[in-house]
Amino acid sequence: FNTGLILLTALAVTMISYAYFEQREERKEEYYILLILATLGAVVLVISKHFVSLFLGLEILSVSLYSMIAYLRKRERSDEAGIKYLILAAFSSAFLLFGMALVYAAAGEMEFSKIAGYLSASDAMPLIVFAGFGLMTVGVGFKLGVVPFHMWAADVYEGAPAPVTAFIATVSKGGMMALLVRFFSAIDGHQYPGLILIFTIIAIASMFIGNFLALRQNNIKRVLAYSSIAHLGYLLVAFLAGGSLGIEAVSFYLVAYFITSTGAFGILATLSDRDRDAELLEDYRGLFWTRPWTATMFTAMLLSLAGIPLTAGFIGKFYLVAAGIGEQLWLLVIMLAVNSAIGLYYYIKIIAAMMERNEGQPKPADELHPSIYVVSGVTMAILTILLIWIGVHPNGMMVLIHELVAGS
Repeated sequence: FNTGLILLTALAVTMISYAYFEQREERKEEYYILLILATLGAVVLVISKHFVSLFLGLEILSVSLYSMIAYLRKRERSDEAGIKYLILAAFSSAFLLFGMALVYAAAGEMEFSKIAGYLSASDAMPLIVFAGFGLMTVGVGFKLGVVPFHMWAADVYEGAPAPVTAFIATVSKGGMMALLVRFFSAIDGHQYPGLILIFTIIAIASMFIGNFLALRQNNIKRVLAYSSIAHLGYLLVAFLAGGSLGIEAVSFYLVAYFITSTGAFGILATLSDRDRDAELLEDYRGLFWTRPWTATMFTAMLLSLAGIPLTAGFIGKFYLVAAGIGEQLWLLVIMLAVNSAIGLYYYIKIIAAMMERNEGQPKPADELHPSIYVVSGVTMAILTILLIWIGVHPNGMMVLIHELVAGS
């Protein structure tokens, strides 16, 4: 299921990329090779049951992303974003490897099921294994962009091309989240209070810090970057709930989040010109009066991120809350509800800016070949329809996920 979700999202990013890179002078052929490699890395990550395949998938994904982030070399902040991601990803990989080494030193195994067997034979988790899991959490936390490993997110989102930002927000983070769920389920991590406490603190901190930093931004890319930190905090609520309902909630929320984030960055890419991305709030002022259909689709994406009814985002958050209540994680559920209300403000601020009537604003001229707009418009329309369809009729997706989780 996760592999299919990643491949379909990568296809949507490819469609967005076509419309985006056709406007630019840079050679774009290598970009698609990097996109395929990064997708391969994410798929390897999702199907991993062993530390070696985990690290292999992570590095295929990360090395491809270094180049994709800095792909538009002539643009300011592009190289800066690539270098920041390179340095911090190298540090996180070192932490991850050191953690794996400590677990291997104690257990003598690198396969998830055999590590689980070693832990089940012990009365309590050995200190060296707990330290190893702690170091691995740093590496995983960086890839997910959760607090306190979030320092790269806003700068990388801002400097990277819009389709690459969509890929990082969805495929990169979703692949790691799927792996984390698999590993935690394999070792039955919910029986260790220490691990649960660490992830609870990370979840609450990510919700609050992500939302409060987003409130201060006027750059749409940075708003979405900090918003994604908060959304990963929400996702950790279902992850911590565990059980079949928790895994179903994580899977459903990933579907809603992938559709919404890909659509939001797709709109941003559609509105971008040859010189810069349409990332400032001013770029969207009065958009309802110049491009009503584009503004309507972007509004749907933002409302879904905010968790408003009749969107996939609302059903996703409902599922998260249900999973949290089912395991009586009252603190996390309350934090999720409070932060959803906080997050509503900065999404409404963008929608309000689009609705402002700006008489002096000229209607944008379509200078490119019509096929580019057809590809972009059809992709955005499909994502918007999926967003509303899953929000109004979630039963089909819920049944599919339930059957897959029950079968596993």
